[in-house]
Amino acid sequence: MPPGTTSSEETRTVHRTCNLCEATCGVTLEIAGDQVVRVRGDKEDPFSQGFICPKGSTLGELHHDPDRLQTPLVRRDGELVPATWDEAFAEIETRLGGIFEEHGRSSLALILGNPIVHHLATSLYVRPLVLSAGTTNLYSASTLDQMPQHLVSGLLWGDPNAFPLPDLDRTDHLLMLGANPLASNGSLVTAPDFPGRLKAISARGGRVVVVDPRKSETAERVDEHLFIRPGTDAIWLAALVQTLFEEKLDSIGRLEPWLDGVETIRSLVAAFTPERVADICGIDAETTRRQARDLANAKAGAVYGRMGAHTVEFGTSAAWMTAILNVVTGNFDRPGGVMTSSPVASRVDDREPGGRGFRTGRWKSRLKGYPEINGEFPAAGLAEEIETPGEGQTRAVISVASNPVRSFPNSKRLDRAFADLDFYLAFDIYLNESTRHADVILPPPSGLCEEQYELTFLGNAVRSFAKYSPPVFKHEGLRDEDIMAKVALILRGKGADADPAIIHDEMVEEGVDRQLKDPASPIAGRDRAEILAELEGLSPIEKQLDLRLRTGWQGDLFGAKPGGLSLAELAKKPSGIDFGPMIERFPGRLKTKSGHLELAPAELVEDWKRVTDRLDEPMDGDQLLLIGRRHVRSNNSWMHNIPSLVKGRSRCTLLMNPADASKLGIEAGGNCEVSSAVGKLTVAVETTDSMMPGVVSLPHGWGHDVKGIRMAVAQAHAGVPSNVLTDDSVMDVASGNAVLNAIPVSVSSVS
Repeated sequence: MPPGTTSSEETRTVHRTCNLCEATCGVTLEIAGDQVVRVRGDKEDPFSQGFICPKGSTLGELHHDPDRLQTPLVRRDGELVPATWDEAFAEIETRLGGIFEEHGRSSLALILGNPIVHHLATSLYVRPLVLSAGTTNLYSASTLDQMPQHLVSGLLWGDPNAFPLPDLDRTDHLLMLGANPLASNGSLVTAPDFPGRLKAISARGGRVVVVDPRKSETAERVDEHLFIRPGTDAIWLAALVQTLFEEKLDSIGRLEPWLDGVETIRSLVAAFTPERVADICGIDAETTRRQARDLANAKAGAVYGRMGAHTVEFGTSAAWMTAILNVVTGNFDRPGGVMTSSPVASRVDDREPGGRGFRTGRWKSRLKGYPEINGEFPAAGLAEEIETPGEGQTRAVISVASNPVRSFPNSKRLDRAFADLDFYLAFDIYLNESTRHADVILPPPSGLCEEQYELTFLGNAVRSFAKYSPPVFKHEGLRDEDIMAKVALILRGKGADADPAIIHDEMVEEGVDRQLKDPASPIAGRDRAEILAELEGLSPIEKQLDLRLRTGWQGDLFGAKPGGLSLAELAKKPSGIDFGPMIERFPGRLKTKSGHLELAPAELVEDWKRVTDRLDEPMDGDQLLLIGRRHVRSNNSWMHNIPSLVKGRSRCTLLMNPADASKLGIEAGGNCEVSSAVGKLTVAVETTDSMMPGVVSLPHGWGHDVKGIRMAVAQAHAGVPSNVLTDDSVMDVASGNAVLNAIPVSVSSVS
């Protein structure tokens, strides 16, 4: 029983969704007074059916973490000290006002971390914050992760946020590259109990194949695992495509009339025969041909590539070839193949194919001229923008739920750059490796004090599912949306005393007006006052959610569709409502200018030259390549302050094949020095046959032994920061994605 709880206190049970990863598992929380007593999987949740991972059981520990910030911190005489909200907002207004007056808005950069999309309020209010900032200098976790998929989705079918999701519950053959869902619980695909879903594929006679430089936790439990040399996923995928064409196994199916570029693809992959790529990728030609045939002959197959395949030098090409494979095998937008979601809080229109298409490079970065992709610049370029004097130099930063010093490439360089900023405002619950440089930290309340609906992740779900949870605890201070609205108003020049209700009302009214003015909206032309009156009595967050639900494809359309969904009706089902599996959305979901699925966009064809050149580059057989790894008890850098998640033996070790260790004279359990082009570190070694020879692995997000942070548990389990080794001068050219895997390193013994 948590401290401060007595056995006499009445216990209540509430239903929530775990928001610590993408899986959206349902949980039940036992609450006694103001304490979380127990967290369990919700067996009544129709999507997760009681599944929960170790992270989910710690929601109470996170809420009660004594290191979680409760009040703003403001830097006074070089120290971060507690301050009132009024003092913090006044400091922001004064400091930013001075910087804007002297250097203009282009001196400001915004950094968005991925916890934003784990919270309903921040996912809604980040847009007015960004727009109010008046700068194009936007960075996020996207260019450390999934930007290649945004780019490929945007260029091929016109919507950068329409991700191709493997239909796990109906597929007969799943080929996965660079993914370890037993550790991650899924990535860019929301599927609670991913392990159970994989097991079910094999149980019904299907097949699961994992391609990975490490025999990961997932690879240990599937039908087949193939080692692949890090960074060569795009090359091997191209060989699969080439085999399909060569052996006349391609079969596009019903989408063929809406397809352009097949012959261009055939030409691009012609040189990528299984024999030619075998030594490069480390997979023999016959195995490659067998994998292509198995995929082509499956009743329904899906190819799923994720972070390990995307955060490399050819990440966009890997995402592109993944899409090509799904298309040319006839598995794109079909049950059991890959499909796109039908989230309940949006419309599913029957519409003619076509749209505005997807553009990149609408503006470019100051120094290197990096084109914006999906509105963002490469995270790998931020340090240089802060360091380099001149017009437009980044002098101020606003970060939201981000720890760039532990996530962006070349950690030490970025650490020095942040120390030199004129002003740094952080929205964060911790004083961590990055926010220790802040001038003001604004802490949001606990996630258990906010309304919950997984708006982003249910938009990537393998089933159409909806679930709403009211706050577990009442929060007396400023709420997340109030904090973000206040800063947005300061950025607009409205002053530190401006009422956040200005933003709240604006967002609700803009949402209503957008629906009423859109001819395709199901409530187009309705009376504005009537719709706004229907939303009265709800919080600002609930109003926006209710509007989305009621105008979504399952919505009640504000009374026009009796029996339809509303927030009030959804709240009656605390474990959520399942509306069924994914449905075919194409060709109606095509938003390209041509109205076709464009397999060979010019940008990707041009970038493919880099991949082709790799075929003729000599290989260094002695070069070790570093990859990252995930663990089910960890999520980036911010969950290492929870005791139950870090207890036991250290997980921040270098994994190495025994043959490599022996050749270098390195003993298991000893320490070694790992060096890259930009940094070096010392770490303990574990030897294991799960590592492909020539490959070593180090987890990311660690390195909590720096002065100035206030995370006692994390400091006691510090680990080492892998991003010290990540070269910020190397990136996936097409998307600007950082290269976090396949990093050339040298490893030597430390006595």
